[in-house]
Amino acid sequence: MYYYHAAWRDEGIFAQLNVDLTALARVKAGRDPQPTAAVIDTQSVKTSTNPPTSTQGTDAAKKIVGRKRSVVTDTLGLLLVVIVVAASVTENRAGIEALDQLKAAYPTVVKTWVDAGFKNQFVEHAATLGIDTEIVPRNTETRGFHVVKRRWVVD
Repeated sequence: MYYYHAAWRDEGIFAQLNVDLTALARVKAGRDPQPTAAVIDTQSVKTSTNPPTSTQGTDAAKKIVGRKRSVVTDTLGLLLVVIVVAASVTENRAGIEALDQLKAAYPTVVKTWVDAGFKNQFVEHAATLGIDTEIVPRNTETRGFHVVKRRWVVD
């Protein structure tokens, strides 16, 4: 069974299924099938002691030994891209990799929202891809996760 999973993964079948299903869900929600905006975030997560040390690292800022996942969603919250790297990879580097995959799969994306962990290198790379990036500041008065209002004006 794993043979088929690995073959389909390597041939990009699962990635294409995600693109196609995302388009169907967007149409059902009354949206254009191709997204024009996305939200990108990264999170460091602890791993057990079993994974190979070459696949994990230490996030110095959060003092977490593990991996870092970068998730890209459209404005409906539909999953567009996910990458997993060692936690030692910077948020910028992981975000750039996710951004490259996003633009390859969804060339219509022209706007992204990110948190303050993304720096100028990310913003400049996004600009070379034709993507405007807005860094959304965190509300320091609220603890934990909270929704931050965004503005998106269609020209």
